[in-house]
Amino acid sequence: MSHRVAATAGVYALLADGSTVQIRAAAAGDFAAVKAMHEAMSPDNAYLRFFSTSRTAAEREARRVTREPRADHAALLALYGAEVVGVASYEVVPSSGGKTAEVAFAVADTMHHRGIAMLLLEHLVSLARARRIESFTAETLSENISMLHVFSDAGLAARSARAEGVVTITIPLPADDTGKQLEDYLDTVALRERSANVASLRPVFDPKSVAVVGASRRRGTVGRSVLDNIRTCGYQGQLYAVNPNASQIGGVPCFPDVASLPETPELALLAVPPLAVPDVAEACGARGVRGLVVFTTGIGTAESADLLAICRRHGMRLIGPNCFGIAVPGIGLDATFAAAHPAAGTAGLVMQSGGIGFAMVDHLSRLGIGISSFASVGSKLDVSSNDMLMWWEQDGQTKLAVLYIESFGNPRKFARTARRVAATMPVLTVHGGHPAGGQQALFEQAGIIATPGLGELTEVTALLATQPV
Repeated sequence: MSHRVAATAGVYALLADGSTVQIRAAAAGDFAAVKAMHEAMSPDNAYLRFFSTSRTAAEREARRVTREPRADHAALLALYGAEVVGVASYEVVPSSGGKTAEVAFAVADTMHHRGIAMLLLEHLVSLARARRIESFTAETLSENISMLHVFSDAGLAARSARAEGVVTITIPLPADDTGKQLEDYLDTVALRERSANVASLRPVFDPKSVAVVGASRRRGTVGRSVLDNIRTCGYQGQLYAVNPNASQIGGVPCFPDVASLPETPELALLAVPPLAVPDVAEACGARGVRGLVVFTTGIGTAESADLLAICRRHGMRLIGPNCFGIAVPGIGLDATFAAAHPAAGTAGLVMQSGGIGFAMVDHLSRLGIGISSFASVGSKLDVSSNDMLMWWEQDGQTKLAVLYIESFGNPRKFARTARRVAATMPVLTVHGGHPAGGQQALFEQAGIIATPGLGELTEVTALLATQPV
């Protein structure tokens, strides 16, 4: 039996395996779903949560969690698709003068060891700090090893005391935006985010199977060019075409729609008309596709929002729309419509402008530097330069990172990521000749090498790729 959840806003976050959950506040309309999650818990899981196997615990907890939030109470849910799979809450301790709150967590049996409790804790910390709460406290059974690890690995200075099989945890929260405690905590959060981000990007940049949706029998079209580039570049994974009017295209097996494919492709490349994009994306998500590259141009604001919502709901990473594709020469994946294949090498490139990206790829290929991976992110609805920096940081191939991006999203998050990556490899970008003071300061703070134009960017990239630092 399914239970409806309230339609309230939230944010999407990546789990340790790269899948996606929605984190949002609990609401009165979630009562049945929260109760059902707790009722479905195994006796062992329920005992670890409630210290008993009471039959009324699930209903009491659901009422507590879904009551109207106030300054002394907050509850968050983790939703996997439409199912509640995690609950976290805090209750301010009355005797603390509003400075300490007791926290509690529960995770569905089927979702253990995927990082849900840690994600919920991070969001609770953010919410509590905004409300001037200074510390968390929690009681857990000594045999609840998983929950003890969540507290000890959170990056906060947790203290514990044991008595009669119960561990009492006290967790001071970071006090301000400048102290070392906050910096250390944010570094720990960033490392967890990197691990989850890399897991989510693996089906995009190291896919075991690829489908080109909208592949055409007519040469010169985007879909046909992309299909031919993958076919002739040496990709060893399974390659499919999707077109209702052909059984094969260029020797590649072709199927009428995504649902008809003989297996679920990890990566789908969409070269379909704008109005068809949401339906095709939905079909990909329903089939279990993990990554989308959308070449289609002319997608409006509302349609872009729909596309991103579909990807979030199904846990798909999205590159584009309005992009020129991706390339990973080392595995023979050239999912672009460029005229020539890029050479394999050590430079990672992320660009918004595909035309400039192709020129840069061509320059680096001719200079013998080559490309570790390339992404034209287009409208940048999801995958951004931040994501690419995290991918290059661990891929074992990239020795320098090149960014040709008009904007960098969350400046603080970008600066933290770029600063960490720049400590191990050069990170280069273009400041366009007339940098705003804030942007220049951002580059300097993050240790990014900024050049005045594309020509200088190519020259500095060539220098750093061929000379010792």
